[in-house]
Parts: sequence; structure tokens; C-alpha cells
Amino acid sequence: MQYSKTTLPNGMRVITVPMHDTKSLTLLVLFGTGSKYETRSTSGISHFLEHLFFKGTKRRPRPGQVHQELDDVGAEHNAFTSKELTGYWVKVDSRRFDLALDIVSDILLDPLFDAKEIEKERGVILQEMSMYMDSPMRRVHEVFESLLYGDQPAGWETIGTKEVISSLKRAEFAKYRESQYVGSNAVVIVAGNFAEDMAGKRIHQIFSKIKKGSPKPKLKVKEAQKSPKVSIEYKDTDQSHVVIGVRGYTMFDEDRYAAALLATILGGKTSSRLFREIREKRGLAYALMADAEHYTDSGYLSVYVGTPHDKLKEVVRRVVEAFAKIRREGVSERELSRAKDFYRGHLAIGLESSDEVASFFGTQELFKKALMTPEAVMERIQAVTTKDLQRAANFMFRPEKLNVAIIGPHKDPQPFRVLLKL
Repeated sequence: MQYSKTTLPNGMRVITVPMHDTKSLTLLVLFGTGSKYETRSTSGISHFLEHLFFKGTKRRPRPGQVHQELDDVGAEHNAFTSKELTGYWVKVDSRRFDLALDIVSDILLDPLFDAKEIEKERGVILQEMSMYMDSPMRRVHEVFESLLYGDQPAGWETIGTKEVISSLKRAEFAKYRESQYVGSNAVVIVAGNFAEDMAGKRIHQIFSKIKKGSPKPKLKVKEAQKSPKVSIEYKDTDQSHVVIGVRGYTMFDEDRYAAALLATILGGKTSSRLFREIREKRGLAYALMADAEHYTDSGYLSVYVGTPHDKLKEVVRRVVEAFAKIRREGVSERELSRAKDFYRGHLAIGLESSDEVASFFGTQELFKKALMTPEAVMERIQAVTTKDLQRAANFMFRPEKLNVAIIGPHKDPQPFRVLLKL
């Protein structure tokens, strides 16, 4: 997969990835800021600000006008905020590059931040917050990260708190944007079917208007766990939701590839160890998944399961036993080979879409200021050995790194804490 990369005088990086066999293109702009860059008094401002960019610009002042213009050409569009980045994207018919660029640049360069619209959006975000609280399958992951990192930005919820969302002022949004939305902290990516020379020139012309500067840095994550931990959020749910996980690797650690393959082997596919043991063999769950998360200065491997209330202890025990077994006995060459083939196929399918390609290249550039092609990533995956997996398992699957987050009608953590033995 070929790509081109240039840097504007303001420090903004531009990546173009041609995909001539598709009829669409994706324009994605990423900023290296998110909830880890907030304080207690601004918790949730990154996400709130993301919403406000769509509420009107100098050239498109009417609420809903941005959405209407994109809907009129059948475009897909959205934005997202996470712990360490915020992104704005439009996916359109390949003939609509100019419209995609015009709208994305317009909302980022000339937003109105109208006071009346800010007030309306408070209500929207508070409803979004309520929706997440009513979605335990999603929320349990937030409970897990809060357990893992505690009272520091890494452990706070990206959406913020009701108190802060209800009190943020227009001047605070302007100040945060001025600090974080600068050229050196931004990457713009175009992936899909487009005229490369024209696209590059137009992007340079328009996004050169973003100011120079260095963003305010985030606090480094502090990790100080000495024993297994359990967190329970009591809720009268139809099933218990649990995440069992361990501290792992950052996105810069070479052993992150081994961690990703261990997650695949444990619960990342329908023939994984835990899927067979918990769902197929024992019928204890419908939903089960495992994943390895890698941030700039922390990471973890986790397993999620939704299970009947009276089976929760058994599920926790079996996941912990699976961690212990893989540390004790390792992984066979055949199982590792299958995990690599799954990773390769999953990556290939995902990168058939221009939005996934844009994200693949953009997140690398934003955090690492260097790019690996999909082929280069697979070379790293292919190079992982069973000894590498054993080393990663020995590092991660230790009792003092175990964490269990639960949502359901449970109150006492002790019955679960006694199960956390490796």
C-alpha cells in the first residue's frame, strides 16, 4: 500500500493514501488531545468541544446546516473523542472531495461556538451520558479503566462529569481549542479514490491557516498496583457484565505484538480458547471478547463476558485459569500460526475500507511520527515466536496485575477477590 507524507509550515502533517479500486474517499483530521489532557475542572471538555464544531460556522451558521449538506450527497460523517486523540471525518463519493475538505476545514477553522447552541448541547451530552449508563456492556469497560488507573486523567471517563458538563463556559472551550488545536498536534489524511496532486495542493492551501504552536502536554500515567483489585458497580441488570484484565504494554513496546496475539488466542475469535470453553462447551455466555489496548504510556489486555448472575464467579474463575494456563504451558506453534493468519485476514478485510485505511495511517503518524505499511506490520506479527508469547505472558499474567470490573446486582467484592490467584 503506497502513501505520501508532507508537512506544512505550521507543523501539520498531511498523508495521502490512494486506493484506485474504490469509489469513495475518506478525509480524516486527527488531533493529539483527549480526556487525558484535562483537569478535574475541565473533565469532558474534549468531547463537548468535539460536539460544538458541528453546531455552526461563519459560512454555515444555521444549526444542522453542516449535517444537511453532507446528507444531501449521501456522505457518512462523524467525530470521536478518546483518551488521547480526537478525530473528525467525512466519507463520500470520490467525486465529492472538494465538499468533504470544505466542510471539515470549515468546522475546524471557523466555528461559531454560539452561546445558545452551547446550552442546547449540554442537554444532548447529558442524555448521551445517561444512554451510556444504561449500556452496561459498554460502561463496564469504563469501570475497568477507572479501577486500573484511579483518580488521574487516565482513569476518568471521556464524557466527563455532570457537574463539569453543566458548568463549562464558552471562554473555556475557546481556551482549550487555542491550546490543543495547533498544527504540530494535527494530522490530516485522505484515503480512497482521488486526484493526488490536486488533493495535496488543496489541503496545503486550506489547512495552512491552522496556527503554529505546541500543545499543552498530558500528565504521565502513574501505575502502582501491588495486589489484585475488584470494582463493582451495583445495577439491577438482566445479566452480569465483567471485564477481567491485566496491565500490559504501551504502543511503543515491541512486545505489544505478542500481547495482541495472546488476546486473539484467548478470546479474539470464535475458535479462541475462552470462546470454546465459556460459550461453546459450557453455555455460560453469548458475548465474549478479548482485546489488547495500547496507549502512549500504558496498556492492558482484557476479556469481556456477559453472563447469568449465578455464573459470574465461574466465569471469572475460568478466565483467570486461562491466564494461568497460558503462562504455565505457553502456546503451541500451530496455535500461534493460526493466530497470525487470523490477524492477517482481519487486517486485510478492515483495510478494504477507506475510513479504516485513513485511521490506520493517521493514528500511527499522530503518535509515532512514523508510518508502517500493513505489510510492515504483518512482518512484525510474523516475527513473533512462542518464546515471545511466553515472555509477554510471564510479564502480564501475574496476580498483582489482575483487575476485575463488574456491573450487576452484586455488592460484595470478596467472593471475586479470592478467585484472583495465578
